[in-house]
This record gives sequence, C-alpha cells and structure tokens, in this order.
Amino acid sequence: MPTTSLVVIDDMSSAEDAAAFRSLNERWITTFFTLEDEDRRLLGDPVRHIVEPGGVVLVARLGTDVVGCVGLAPHGADAFELVKMAVDPDHQGHGTGRRLIRAALDRARDLGARRVLLETNSALASAVHLYETTGFRHLGADEHPPSPYVRADVAMALDL
Repeated sequence: MPTTSLVVIDDMSSAEDAAAFRSLNERWITTFFTLEDEDRRLLGDPVRHIVEPGGVVLVARLGTDVVGCVGLAPHGADAFELVKMAVDPDHQGHGTGRRLIRAALDRARDLGARRVLLETNSALASAVHLYETTGFRHLGADEHPPSPYVRADVAMALDL
C-alpha cells in the first residue's frame, strides 16, 4: 500500500512530467468519458496553455514515479481554475488527491488569487465529495460562464 507521507508534490519540471500529466489525465477521461478538444489543447502543451499564462502544474511523486497531478490555470484577474486533476488508480484513496488540492490552493494564494474555480461531472461522486470537503461550493448556472466541456455538469468555487 502506498504511503502518502512518501509522496512529494512539486512543480512540473520536465518533458517526462508533462507526459505523465497527459497520460494520467487521458487514462481517467477515457475511462469515463471521451477526450474533448479542450482536453487535447491543455494536455498537448501544458506549459503553453497553463504555465506560461501564469499558472502551474503540480505533480505528486512517489520516488521517481509521477502518481498524481493537477493544473492551476489563470482565470481572470484574481482567480484560477483547478484543471486536470488525476491520481493513478493504484494510488487513489491514500490522500494524494487531497494533498494536491491543498498544494494548488496554497499556490493560488501565493499567486494572489481570491478565488479558485473548477468544473467536473456529477458521475464522479468521489471527486465531487473531495472538492466539497475541501471547501468548494456548488455554483448555480448564472454564476459561471458556459464550459468548454460537454461533460461538465458541475461547477464549483472556493473563495480564498
């Protein structure tokens, strides 16, 4: 059983990290849904579409293996969007996802964010529950712009 205390979270720093970011996300998305254009755009070049505009991609490492990841993409002047969170199925249920969210929220605060947004799907009940227990609240349809994802039927926000 993986030990969460051995997991180290840091910034994506190599082409191998970017490949792991893509692979982990493609795996969960294609398990439950279909890859969409916005998935391909972000996963195809996370440096260009997340990091260079002022965001960050965090990876969870267990030794030399990337076992989880999350992006924090700029969303307006003082907000970020939590994007492309994934934890390897063999490492789920041990707190890695919660640690990734906490690290992303800490980084958002460091970057001056006042709010973090996210979109997900109601079929991903454990993910929705994780976000709720981390402090995210559900948004009404009038509180967020239309999603670029067909599958996104849940929008949430956390004011920092």
